[in-house]
Amino acid sequence: MGRNIAILGATGAVGTEFLRLMDERSFPFDSIRLLASARSAGRELEVAGRKHIVEELTHDSFEDVDIVFSSASGSISKEFVPSAFRSGSVVIDNTSF
Repeated sequence: MGRNIAILGATGAVGTEFLRLMDERSFPFDSIRLLASARSAGRELEVAGRKHIVEELTHDSFEDVDIVFSSASGSISKEFVPSAFRSGSVVIDNTSF
């Protein structure tokens, strides 16, 4: 069964590792949302053999997302993870937050 997932901090070192592991382990998903700072928005990253565009992280980024993997800094998680929870997403956060 696939899921709608998001990677918060997709262009950072840990986010890149999340994406590598998802490819390596054929993690099932129907859609993926790659979230990062405005500076990284618009970049293309390949996931599961397909190119995906990095989106700027906003408080509305989690609509229709089932699972959020957060690898952003603790301050970013502190600001945005509550929005993910409010949207109904399950959040796996790699920070001290």
